[in-house]
Amino acid sequence: MKHFDHANPYTSTRIPVFARNVVSTSHPLAAQAGLRILHQGGNAVDAAVAAAAAMTLVEPVSNGLGGDAFCILWDGRQLHGLNSSGPAPAAWTPDYFRRKYGNDAQHPPLRGIDAVTVPGAVGAWAALSERFGRLPFADLMAPAVEIAERGYLVPPVVRQKWAAATPLLKDAPGFAGTFLPWGRAPEVGELFRFPAAARALRAIGETRGEAFYRGEIAAAIAKFAAANGGSLTAADLAAWQPEWVTPVSKSYRGYTLHEIPPNGQGIAALIALGILSHFDVAALPVDSVASQHLQIEAMKLAFADVYRYVAEPSSMEVTPEQMLDDSYLASRARLIDVKRAQEFKPGNPVKGGTIYLTAADESGMMVSFIQSNYMGFGSGCVEPGFGISLHNRGHAFSLAEGHSNQVAPGKRPFHTIIPGFLTKDGQPVMSFGVMGANMQPQGHMQTLVRMLDYHQAPQAACDAPRWRFNAGRAINAEAAMDPRTVQGLVDLGHEVEVIQDSYQDFGAGQFIWRMGDPAVEGYQAASDPRRDGLAAGF
Repeated sequence: MKHFDHANPYTSTRIPVFARNVVSTSHPLAAQAGLRILHQGGNAVDAAVAAAAAMTLVEPVSNGLGGDAFCILWDGRQLHGLNSSGPAPAAWTPDYFRRKYGNDAQHPPLRGIDAVTVPGAVGAWAALSERFGRLPFADLMAPAVEIAERGYLVPPVVRQKWAAATPLLKDAPGFAGTFLPWGRAPEVGELFRFPAAARALRAIGETRGEAFYRGEIAAAIAKFAAANGGSLTAADLAAWQPEWVTPVSKSYRGYTLHEIPPNGQGIAALIALGILSHFDVAALPVDSVASQHLQIEAMKLAFADVYRYVAEPSSMEVTPEQMLDDSYLASRARLIDVKRAQEFKPGNPVKGGTIYLTAADESGMMVSFIQSNYMGFGSGCVEPGFGISLHNRGHAFSLAEGHSNQVAPGKRPFHTIIPGFLTKDGQPVMSFGVMGANMQPQGHMQTLVRMLDYHQAPQAACDAPRWRFNAGRAINAEAAMDPRTVQGLVDLGHEVEVIQDSYQDFGAGQFIWRMGDPAVEGYQAASDPRRDGLAAGF
């Protein structure tokens, strides 16, 4: 068992939850949904699926029934990965977008129906339940159905993003009718009901997801897409299946971090930690300029390679193994100058708005799960009959000729959402994740460095102020960061902007750390104060 320093030096009202069965999410109603399923005799997978379904309702600004999902889980004996990101419609080619949007277009559009690939979240729920669940699938949808019908009071952080998206999306097909029933964004504490989603969730539960991909919901999505000039068809939906994958991993300080392999960006956290392993980080004070500078530079090097090489695996020029090679990462570490910030180019590894939740149970099963509509409310398009809020993941494709991530029929785009999992000596230690686009691998690295190098407890690592690398030398720093640290980074050449809005810029995380025998010692769970999250257990 890891012996943490539980003295928390950061401003926080959170205390860790210690229990044998735990659910941790960014909304209390979703955590309660998962806990309800555990009380009914379900396992951690059942709880995670129920919580994920509830999250599509209580945080629609970040995820929905039309989003994608990924999962890493420990089944009690071994680790499994699930890639449930959907591919491009069969009609999508570079010429398709150039004809519609002009020869100067660099990507599919940011919003609208031509940003929508096949949604994978519902498929993830069904696949997880079928392989590892204990309770009937319809039972897992029941808490979400009740929330959709009864409604819930909109919390501050959700209202904030809702209001920010409204001017951008109010004219998108189906958006106003679904998310602006007042003719505006909701106020804090207003009751939001979602009866169309209740109808969808019932059909999904009764058919174990088949209605979404090969039934009445699939037909409704295809009809909606065609009516609004899109090319997503019922055949595209019917042809898709989620993929079970082997996570990629990297050792760090005696532990092993596991991430979903490309087409996702989880490998960025592995690269950054692999680079940091060549420095004595623990010899530097935890919140010092020197420690933060090393982490920032390692993350910049990781992103330089990820943005150059990561795509659908069949399209990549290099393999994940080449990108994670020890000697290659050692050569990248030597590029770091401890006295100044730099801008890095990709190396040559070749020799010669998202929600995250986690659940664990007393049998030892641990689930790390993430799902997303990509940018706030995704494409903005909402199929009205079933309340399917469709993501905009297709925007991540490139239209550039020869680019690894160039759009093609049936190809999956570069993906930002990444669940994380930590093991030691082949045994499970922690399921965790951090939300927020390219903040996710940065959050993985920063929190793990705090836990593994500095022995901070998960809640303290979660509460600590973070930075976020953007591009070049530009980084954002959370307002709670020590001004002396901020100034020290500026003196090294970093272009630092201090940001007050932690929810938007620095993600939020959930962490479940296994304390020993789950039936006896249980787990400790941390939830992020940046959202209205809750870790609950018994």
